[in-house]
Amino acid sequence: MNKRRTNTARTPQNPGAEMRSPWTGRTAAALQSALRLSQEAFAAHLGISPRTVAAWHQKPTVKPQSEMQQLLDRALAQAAPDAQARFADLTSPPTSDRLQLDPNIVAALDWVDAQAGWTPGTARTRVAARAAQLDPHQLQDRGHHRARISQRDIADALTAYYGPTPLYRAHFGHQLLTTSIVTRPDWLDIAVPLIASNDRIRATATSSHAADLDADAAINRLAETLTLETRLVNAPLYRLTSIDVGLQRIEGTAGIASFVEYALTLDLLEAELIDAITAGSTALPLRDRYLPNLPAVLDVGSRLCAGGALALTAIARPADPFRGPADYLLLIQERSGHVVNAARRLAVIPKGFHQPVTDIRADAQVGATLRREMEEELFGRADIDSTIGDQRSADPMHPSRLSEPLRWLLAHPGRLRMECTGFGLNLVSGNYEFASLIVIQDEDFWPQFGGMVEANWESTSLRRYSTQDPDIIGDLLGDVAWSNEGLFAMLQGLRRLVELDPTRVALPPLDWEITE
Repeated sequence: MNKRRTNTARTPQNPGAEMRSPWTGRTAAALQSALRLSQEAFAAHLGISPRTVAAWHQKPTVKPQSEMQQLLDRALAQAAPDAQARFADLTSPPTSDRLQLDPNIVAALDWVDAQAGWTPGTARTRVAARAAQLDPHQLQDRGHHRARISQRDIADALTAYYGPTPLYRAHFGHQLLTTSIVTRPDWLDIAVPLIASNDRIRATATSSHAADLDADAAINRLAETLTLETRLVNAPLYRLTSIDVGLQRIEGTAGIASFVEYALTLDLLEAELIDAITAGSTALPLRDRYLPNLPAVLDVGSRLCAGGALALTAIARPADPFRGPADYLLLIQERSGHVVNAARRLAVIPKGFHQPVTDIRADAQVGATLRREMEEELFGRADIDSTIGDQRSADPMHPSRLSEPLRWLLAHPGRLRMECTGFGLNLVSGNYEFASLIVIQDEDFWPQFGGMVEANWESTSLRRYSTQDPDIIGDLLGDVAWSNEGLFAMLQGLRRLVELDPTRVALPPLDWEITE
C-alpha cells in the first residue's frame, strides 16, 4: 500500500572524515618540487609573492593561512597526473610510521585489540601485513566503480534483502525518484524551525552500545586507509538513543560514540552492499551481523545509530533583465572521494555528521550542526574543521569569530530561515538523517557575499541551479549520482520552498509516497 501526499508548484534539501593533512611549509615546497618549478615560477603559478614561497622553505613546519591552503589544494588538484604522483612520493609517510605515530590510527588499533580480545599490538601487525598486499590503483578504480551504482539499484537491493519496506520516494512530473530512506508520514513535511524551543535533541550520559566487531573487516578498512594515504580522525559522534519527531518539533536523546567505533562497524555496510550489487551477489555478512532486519534498523536505542544533518541551501535573488524573474539559487555539491559519507556522490550542502565540538549539550541541536557546517563548508571557516586540526577555542561559534556572511545573516531577523523538513533512517547503514532547508531570504545577500561562498575540501565542485529552470532541475534530480540522503533532503526542500514562496519556484508537482 502507498501513502501519499501532494504539493503543487505554481508558476508566476566532518570527524570523522578521511583526508590529507593540512599544508605545511614542507609539503608546499614538495608541491613546488613535484611541479618542477623555481620559487619565482611557483609563486607566479599560485598568484602570490615569491617571499611567501621562500618562507615555506625556511620554515617547513609553518601552516599557511586558510586562503593559502585553498590555493595549494587547487594547485595540487589541477596538477598533471605525473606531478601528483611525484608529490605523493615526496610526502607520503611510510605505513609503518602511521601505524606508530598517527594518534588516530593508534586509537583505532587499540580499540580493535580491546574489542577483539587480542594481545596489544596484534591489530597493528595484522594491518601492516594486509596493507602490504593492497594495490592503491585497484582501490581507486573500485571507488570509481562504486560511484556508478544508482540510488535505485541500492533501494532495489535493500528491498530484496529486507522485503517490503517503508522507503521514501517521490514523483517529480513524470519522474519516479527512489531512495533508501526509511520514513513515515508524520516524519515528513514537519517544517521544524531550528531554534531552541523546537529543536530539542537532549544529550545524555548514555554510554556507547557495545560493539559487535568483525575483526577481519575492521583490519581491512584500516589497511585500505593506510594504502590510500587518507586520514582517519577519531572525533566524538552523537549516537541517537530515542527520537520523537512531529509537526514543528524534534525531540529525542543522544549519547556519545567514537568515530572509530562507527567507521569500523556500521560504516562498512555501504561498501559491502555496493560491492555485492556490482558482483551480482546476495551475500551480505556484515549486514547480517549489524542490521539483519527492519526491527533492528528501527530500534535505534539498541544499536549504534550515528547520523547527521544536511540542508538544501536556497538563496533569494531579485528579478534580472538577463536572468529572468525572481528565483532561488540552489547550491548542490559533488562530494570528494576523501569523505566518509556519499563519496563521489551528489548532495545538498551543507552536510555533516551530528557531533559535539566543545559543548555536548548545546551542540546536540540539529541547528547547531547546520550553522557550524555552513561556516565550514560554505564560508571558509577552516578553524572549525575537526579533520584539519585540534579545536582549541572555547566557543568556535562565538559571534566574534563568525565569518562575515554568517554574521550578516544573523544580525537581523528575517534574513535567514532554517527548518528541518523531514526525518528518516538510511537503510544503507542505519544512519539517521535530518533533511533540512536553509533559506537566505534577503535578496541583498548574493550581491554582497556571493563571491565568498566556496565549498571546502569535502566537495570537488559546487553547482548552481535556479528554481525557475524546471527542465534543468528535472535532469538534476534524475542523475544516478545522487546520494540517497542528499536526494531526500533535496526533494523535501523543494516541497517546502513552494509553500514559502511559490512565485519564485516554477516546478511541476512534487509528491512524495512511502512504499510498503
